[in-house]
Amino acid sequence: MQILHELQTEYERADALVHLLIDHATGGHAQESDFVALRQHFLDSPHDKLLPAWFRSKRSLNQFWQFIKNKYPTYAERRTYLWDEFDPLLRALETGGINPSHDDMELTLDAFDAEGVRRSWRRVTRRIHDDPEGAITAARELVETVLKHILDDNHVSYDGDRIELPQLYKLVQKELNLAPEDHQEQIFKQILTGCSGVVNGLGAVRNRLGDAHGKGVANVRPHARHARLATNLAGTMALFLMETHLSKKG
Repeated sequence: MQILHELQTEYERADALVHLLIDHATGGHAQESDFVALRQHFLDSPHDKLLPAWFRSKRSLNQFWQFIKNKYPTYAERRTYLWDEFDPLLRALETGGINPSHDDMELTLDAFDAEGVRRSWRRVTRRIHDDPEGAITAARELVETVLKHILDDNHVSYDGDRIELPQLYKLVQKELNLAPEDHQEQIFKQILTGCSGVVNGLGAVRNRLGDAHGKGVANVRPHARHARLATNLAGTMALFLMETHLSKKG
């Protein structure tokens, strides 16, 4: 645990973990106790969703070595791979958060008490870097799940899985008084019109760039920045809808 006390910030600890793994993957001899302490620290942290998918199962440096030596033969490839794998965690800690609404989202999910929404949020946060297409699909799914939960909670019927996202949102608009025409202030009309555009856009971008449909050879593939934009918009909309619903319930 000494290494945790020597490093002052979460970013320094994450950076030390990556350097430790790179050192071990490129002929060095990292300290097992440092690896164990840093590994457990991040597995127990709120940032655990940003860790590489393979990291959780590597409980010792020997297990990590067996993994990395078989994955890439050269030191250069291993360095590049490890920096890329830990990039989401490092960037989040460097800029001060997972995304603009992460902490508020976690608190609201507890109050909202809908496990289906929480599962959707986890899928969103885990796919941005490694699977942009899947992240975009998950972003759309997150908003859809929130909308259906709100309608179910208000005993509003809808046409199961066949209803499109814009139609779901219109039903929720009515329940939560979010239709632009229901407000007099121009600024609220403008913001709520923008919210409708975000929801419609998430449905459209999922169809164009997500992984919900088969793709042709010439299909355009999204980058992590596209997935991050879609997931941040979806997270912000989901948070706004959940908080509005909870406030109306009192």
